[in-house]
Amino acid sequence: MSTNWRISSFNGALLAAYFIPTWTIVALRIMISPIHGLYEQPSVSVALFIGDHLQLAAATTVRFAWLLALGRLTVVAFFAIFLIFVTRPSIRKAGGCDEALGLALAIGSVICLGSMAMASQVGETAALRLHATELLMLLGTAIVLLVEPRVQAEVGRSAAGTDRSAVPADLSFQQPQLLDNR
Repeated sequence: MSTNWRISSFNGALLAAYFIPTWTIVALRIMISPIHGLYEQPSVSVALFIGDHLQLAAATTVRFAWLLALGRLTVVAFFAIFLIFVTRPSIRKAGGCDEALGLALAIGSVICLGSMAMASQVGETAALRLHATELLMLLGTAIVLLVEPRVQAEVGRSAAGTDRSAVPADLSFQQPQLLDNR
């Protein structure tokens, strides 16, 4: 078994396994039938916000639906590029796949945050929960992606700077002895 997988790479692969099929299906439904696809569960908050607050015409609503589908497909494309890069061990170890993952996380977070805000404005609790969950998944991976290189660098520095022979014999670690209370 290979042990050279970074946490952010593994987490990104799990996110890609969720977002690629889910957002592709949602985007294709919007592209095939923009109004009907926009009023389905994953995008209903956006549709209600457009209808209630922005009061856009039907043609403009269709354009906005296609723009949403394009944004979702862009996130799917960056996740797919990330999966292609993560399959090559040399790219994965060097962190060369982080850019594609970072762009997918950034664009996806903006879409989820906007959809969550719209769901909050129109009172769609189910859509609000869906978008909040997706946003938290994306933000959690983004935090791991940002923190992981610093932690690995600090671990590398501390491992290189610590020499076991430099520790005095009286400070060496010993097994604790249990007290016998018989």
